[in-house]
Amino acid sequence: MSAEPTPAERGILGPGRFGELVGTALPVVQGPFGGGLSSVALAAAVSEGGGLGSYGAHILGPEEITALVTRLRAATDRPFAVNLWVPQEGEAEALAAVADPMAAHVERLRPYYEELGVEPPSAEDVRAWPDFDEQLDALLAAAPPVISLVMGLPPRRLVTEARRRGIVVVGTATTVDEAVALERAGADAVVASGSDAGGHRGAFLRPVRESLVGTFSLVPQVADAVTVPVVAAGGIADGRGIAAALALGADAVQIGTGFLAARESGASEVHRRILGTPESRTTVLTRLFSGRTARGVPNDFVRDMAAHEEHVPPYPVQNALMQPIRRAAAAQDRPAYVNLWAGQAAALARGSLSAEAYLSALVKEAGAAPGAP
Repeated sequence: MSAEPTPAERGILGPGRFGELVGTALPVVQGPFGGGLSSVALAAAVSEGGGLGSYGAHILGPEEITALVTRLRAATDRPFAVNLWVPQEGEAEALAAVADPMAAHVERLRPYYEELGVEPPSAEDVRAWPDFDEQLDALLAAAPPVISLVMGLPPRRLVTEARRRGIVVVGTATTVDEAVALERAGADAVVASGSDAGGHRGAFLRPVRESLVGTFSLVPQVADAVTVPVVAAGGIADGRGIAAALALGADAVQIGTGFLAARESGASEVHRRILGTPESRTTVLTRLFSGRTARGVPNDFVRDMAAHEEHVPPYPVQNALMQPIRRAAAAQDRPAYVNLWAGQAAALARGSLSAEAYLSALVKEAGAAPGAP
């Protein structure tokens, strides 16, 4: 394990309130990626570099979560976070009733299954999706340094048990009202996730369409509304973005797409290849890949299926139906059918760098940025 970075190595970025809370030298969080995009190597590299590495575990079962935390502890002795998705209203009912509408949804996707040479999942496969309460029990028992959540409030039992075990709980807000609700629910810190952010939108008090607040509008309002540390997320991919977020009142920043492009990321080569290119300047919000709204680079699948945006079943049903398509397309180097999650600063990503080199560059850039704190 490497030694703690020196002040010179950190540049102008001290830990700040958030770093002091979670025990990191830098106020930089690697965004948690779900759907197999996270990797232990990436999370460990960011943590070893003085930031907070994260791993998105929402598709993992309880035993897999236990094994994951063990692997992360073996890879780094510094703080790291494990992230879960909070279930949303109507999703459990959709999962229980999956047999009825299953045929219609499969038929809609059948041309893609056939073109990629894969079989659609059965109703039994779809129903086997991990249970949130069981995931939470496993995660609390494993006791990672930080548990982060998206798309909802932390359950009371999570807050109570986390405090007993010394685990920091971080919630994610897309609006000021959500940030206030998270603090009241017991979150130790709040990620203010602007609509610029790539991947899934975390709105939970109002529909996504009513919760699309840009990062640099959201951050100062959240900083004024809560007393806990605020982490700015969305559209931040270089040191200029870090300096701007801190100047607006954030205590730290969370960077997703920039780290998704790093060598250690679990993203497929076809996905990483598009980040940092002019093509990644354009992004779109879509429900087509998972049943929950997410931001990514549009491709043939998104354009061809646009008319069905409101007809696909909710998460996790649509997510399970799309898994064979996404995985086969990535393996076959078919970008037309891959979920190319990316934020609105994706063209600033630097895919040729390791996570360590990228983190080091961020620190130096932040110190050199005009108006850097």
